[in-house]
Amino acid sequence: MTGQSKKHSVLESLTNVIIGYLIALLSQLIVFPLYGIHIPLSTNLWIGIWFTASSLIRSYLLRRVYNKLTLET
Repeated sequence: MTGQSKKHSVLESLTNVIIGYLIALLSQLIVFPLYGIHIPLSTNLWIGIWFTASSLIRSYLLRRVYNKLTLET
């Protein structure tokens, strides 16, 4: 077993994060007003971008750790 390539890890993580970003943005647009939080769409987009960046880094690093652990066993 050769494991997952770094390129494939990045593509998988990126796809996962983009879908997560879109779901989070939609959730913010629905949930925030229910709690009296009213912010411009541009602010929602920037909040999502910051969380997306951290999520992408986390997802990629975890994928590489688990890939390494799988290859060592």
